[in-house]
Amino acid sequence: MDFSSLLLMRHEFVLTAILLLMIVGEIFVSEKNKKNLVFLGIILFAIHTAIGLLPLADGTLFGGMFKTTILTHFFKSVLNIGVLILLLQSGDWLRDKVAGQQKASEFFILIFSSLLGLYFMISAGDFLMFYIGLELSTLPITALAAYESLKQKSSESGVKLILSAALASGTSLFGITMMYATSGSLFFDAMTITASNLTILGFLMFFAGLAFKISLAPFHFWTADVYEGAPISVASYLSVISKGAAAFVLMILLFTLFRPLESIWINLMYGIALLTMFIGNLFAIRQQNLKRFLAFSSIAQAGFILLGLLSVDKLGATTIIYFIMIYVFSNLGAFGVVQAISNATGKENIDDYDGLYRTNPKLSLVMLLALFSLAGIPPVAGFFGKFFLFMAAASQGYYLLVFIGVVNVTIALYYYLLVVRAMFLRKSENSIPHFNSKPMMRLGLIITVLGILSLGLYSPLYEYIFEISNSIFKL
Repeated sequence: MDFSSLLLMRHEFVLTAILLLMIVGEIFVSEKNKKNLVFLGIILFAIHTAIGLLPLADGTLFGGMFKTTILTHFFKSVLNIGVLILLLQSGDWLRDKVAGQQKASEFFILIFSSLLGLYFMISAGDFLMFYIGLELSTLPITALAAYESLKQKSSESGVKLILSAALASGTSLFGITMMYATSGSLFFDAMTITASNLTILGFLMFFAGLAFKISLAPFHFWTADVYEGAPISVASYLSVISKGAAAFVLMILLFTLFRPLESIWINLMYGIALLTMFIGNLFAIRQQNLKRFLAFSSIAQAGFILLGLLSVDKLGATTIIYFIMIYVFSNLGAFGVVQAISNATGKENIDDYDGLYRTNPKLSLVMLLALFSLAGIPPVAGFFGKFFLFMAAASQGYYLLVFIGVVNVTIALYYYLLVVRAMFLRKSENSIPHFNSKPMMRLGLIITVLGILSLGLYSPLYEYIFEISNSIFKL
């Protein structure tokens, strides 16, 4: 193993170095200068994001336990951009936490640790590396869910997430042991997956753990409660970064390792897609709290992602990755507006947004774009994301499922318009007063708007993803 081989872990090494610097900063920086650690963390991660965009060769390390391809490298960069937006949206909130004697460096250390785990999941070449990544990505985020420890809901959120995650993790691990028993190996390349009863049971248990992380029905029960109690930035991370990475890993494993079980898991994905779309959309209609509202919205979006899994080819892989990219910008745009208003006023319900356009027109327009993208309204990016997912499912003859998907898009449009109506059409004597967003929040929201407006119109990006998706079938 030489230095050039270690560069294959460039994302992991640079992020680990940033983690160590944040720990050193927490130890040695004086209390009156602790606010500067917020800027340090964001600047260092922005540098890491820029470095991640540089080209990287394909290769393997540790006997095949760690693999990197042009596609996994690209997707890590997508996650980096999403986390950078999230940090910008959270920067001023974290500085206020430092003023309140709560350590902002803890937030960075935990969220970077979780992201490091997602890196290992994405590049895993065997189930041992995968499981290490799964645990490393999950445990820090459970601590972050309880970050606002003085608030009862935040503490409850952390407890609910750790208990649910422990059950899901144990279920997945049990499934992995069953598949190891039948194949005799933990390495993906060396495993022989057959349609034996024990292998199928192991696969189902393993899938249940990933389904929990993606919030697929019926493994979604934790989602709304945890999102409501956790800080908004943590709910954003769970909804966008963690969910997107888990969906990407599930796609890779289904299209490669579990390809021999395609006749089984295709039917499973079909049924879960239906259940997840309907449960997410129908329950979202009933919500008043915007964090719970976006939680059920994210569940419904996960159901749409499964449509791409029904096309087990380059088209399916491309549409899933493209949709996740669009989802990152759209959902972070919506969560960013909710966070900006919550930080300024403490208000988080839909009724609180009555007349928002009259007092804060720019924030209202950002929320409008984000919700229209999530709903799939042209010409914003979300329309193209859903269109390609439907096209992937239709290419395999799943016309009934596509029709049901269109019905669910209509349902989703209804409840997204409830928020739009509150902002633009309804009036209130107690409207949210005008306020100016902080510079970092403003920059984060601008990036999401640019992403929402440009991703659907910049066709070379879709073509690039289609070109590099070949590397999935080389894993």
